[in-house]
Amino acid sequence: MKTRLSAAGATLLALLVTVLAFGQPAHAAAGFSVAGGKLYDANGTEFIMRGVNHAHTWYPQQTSSFADVKALGANTVRVVLSSGDRWTRNTNADVANVISLCKANRLICVLEVHDTTGYGEQSGAITLARAVDYWLSLADVLSGQEKYVIVNIGNEPYGNQNYASWATDNANAIKRLRAGGLSHTIMVDAPNWGQDWSFTMRDNAASVFAADPARNTVFSVHMYGVFDTAAEISDYLGRFRSAGLPIVVGEFGFNHSDGNPDEDTILAYSQANGIGWLGWSWSGNGGGVEYLDLATNFNPASLTDWGQRLFNGANGIRQTARQASIFDSIPPPTTPPPTTPPPAGGCTATYTVTNQWQGGFQAEVRVTAGARAITGWTAGWTFANSQSVTQSWNVALTSSGTTVTARNAEYNGRLAAGASASFGFLGSWTGTNSVPTLSCTAS
Repeated sequence: MKTRLSAAGATLLALLVTVLAFGQPAHAAAGFSVAGGKLYDANGTEFIMRGVNHAHTWYPQQTSSFADVKALGANTVRVVLSSGDRWTRNTNADVANVISLCKANRLICVLEVHDTTGYGEQSGAITLARAVDYWLSLADVLSGQEKYVIVNIGNEPYGNQNYASWATDNANAIKRLRAGGLSHTIMVDAPNWGQDWSFTMRDNAASVFAADPARNTVFSVHMYGVFDTAAEISDYLGRFRSAGLPIVVGEFGFNHSDGNPDEDTILAYSQANGIGWLGWSWSGNGGGVEYLDLATNFNPASLTDWGQRLFNGANGIRQTARQASIFDSIPPPTTPPPTTPPPAGGCTATYTVTNQWQGGFQAEVRVTAGARAITGWTAGWTFANSQSVTQSWNVALTSSGTTVTARNAEYNGRLAAGASASFGFLGSWTGTNSVPTLSCTAS
């Protein structure tokens, strides 16, 4: 269903009066905060989201996607999670790993529960109250991550029916999250499958913002077929700006089954007015909207036309994204030691710290065959400073104390002369994170 935007001067005036009456909070040193309709990171630096959505709950094995979207310039990733009501529950350990991957790649994590999608119209969709239960069950994982994580209560929490309680339900959800100890910035999605053609979010955003004791709530509209003209886009987003209420475009595409959104205006207006956005979606779309994939089969070297537009086009991610300032003080990766040429028929291995943050790091090991082809390899090292590996990929890795042994996976053991294979891992450290000396044995 699609309804055109109309003048609402009285509503805008009411929003302005209400928001001005709130005053603005001081920046919360513990994490993100909102003031004057803008989002600030823990350093008090304005942060404007430029990123993508990633369907993690349906593709949990695609952990390299975080590094891939970062390499293309994104500063944020909105991660699809499930409470377990409609899809397999993302466990506390899995969510903790997602946060680690975001931090390792210097991405801000927007975590959302997808099971609320289309409540009131979609069979099986859950209430916002049920989504809050899930967030509270993750309290131990979310605690201390306020600098890096924004909690999006529920994706598109109402369809085109039975959405009259949107404001009350969101206000109650926010109060419960705060009472449960979550001090993160909270993101609230619009009803009407996220597109708010009924203006329910637009006209009630001020009251929901006021219901948050921390005044730390951001609103998210999803722009698809409803927003197919420049006038509709600028009017909708402009009303939030005029009212001093924080707004982001949490999802949008270049085309959709309900119409053709004006993505050029979404990008241009957002850039001109400091509004964040997150394109839908990295890869793995189905159900007739496969054209919304930004990358083909999760391959960053195979961007679709939509991917090229969003990452590399005018007002796209490469032109406009700025990394959150909280990552700017992280020490640069340690320079790996020089390596000697591999012996004939043997191999060498190099170790590079690719990302590092307080208490954790990400590293890559590259194995290179010598003058003859090899059919398998084993790399090994001993950490000198009590570091440990917490997760690895593209390798069969075992640890015994500080000694690590890494053997090739089934698909990357055979290397031609001079060819290389690489694997990665996440680790923890305290005090010093020195680069170990590696050995490599070929077969």
